[in-house]
Amino acid sequence: MDQNRIIASSPDSDALDTSQLAALEESYQEWAARAKGEKSQAARRRILAIFLLIRYTAAKLSEVLSLAEQDIDFAGQSIYLRGGEGNGREIRISEELARRLRELLPAAGPSGQKTAAGKYFAIDPGFVRRKFYERATASGFAKERGGPEMIRRARAVELMRGNLPLPAVQRLLGHSSPNLTSAYLSFSDEDMREATRLYMERESARQTSARNSFFGKVRTLRQGKVQTLVELATSDGESIFSVITRTSAQRLGLRPGMLATAEIKAPWLIVESCDRPGQSSADNQREGIIVRIETGRVNTECAVRLADGAELYAVISTPGFRRLGLKEGDAARLLFSANAVILQSA
Repeated sequence: MDQNRIIASSPDSDALDTSQLAALEESYQEWAARAKGEKSQAARRRILAIFLLIRYTAAKLSEVLSLAEQDIDFAGQSIYLRGGEGNGREIRISEELARRLRELLPAAGPSGQKTAAGKYFAIDPGFVRRKFYERATASGFAKERGGPEMIRRARAVELMRGNLPLPAVQRLLGHSSPNLTSAYLSFSDEDMREATRLYMERESARQTSARNSFFGKVRTLRQGKVQTLVELATSDGESIFSVITRTSAQRLGLRPGMLATAEIKAPWLIVESCDRPGQSSADNQREGIIVRIETGRVNTECAVRLADGAELYAVISTPGFRRLGLKEGDAARLLFSANAVILQSA
């Protein structure tokens, strides 16, 4: 599958969503746990490890099968993927994924040993694909949706919807020519690696209920007697403004050029129609297309996809949303106050 198509195309129903990926992952884990005998256990752990690597690093199957002992730094939480023509890239992984791989990979080779070449996986790619298709079917999905390429694509879609900066997603996928516009020029390759690490750690920890997040750099700090106005330059060329106490700014060690993330809970976002804009004092605004609406008796959740593929979620009262007359496919504007933005330092 063409790499540029993974990024450029609109996410569609062919790609498994996060909950479906979680169900598939659980299926792999249960299948591996049911293995009888040492050889069967080792074989199933190999397949589970391959799935986890593609699931969380968006690597190609060929890149995963080429991994050697020196390519995985468990302590440093990084994996080096070797591309074609001498090209390669380092991928940062979460502490949780490093722990799981450490448990699985010592048993990667026959009788718990790696191959003579030091590789973890001496496996026929066709055999791996068949096992991927089997697990997808066993989980109730069409087999094609569970193939290695589709898991890679699903991960790319998941990352974009989770607001990981587009250059970081492109880098993760191994694009040789990332679409870096002027908006991204202030973000170095190391910044993108750090953004990926922060995303994965937050993803594995799940210690926050905030569904909306942005990655960026502190652009300015305007200090008052009690509070500080922080401007965070995001990778899409826009800014996010947050008002926090001076004490909090000092505790976080905020300074210009520092990496940080901003989080906003869905109930704190206001939705308005782009056709009927009103006057608002909201410090932050984003425009996009409504891609999903889930209506309840009291509240309605609205998912708005931004131009770079990221998605923001707003929860508003159902009567209020109905008054807007919006539907899927309509343009919408999201507004939120600087006081609603929670900052976390890198």
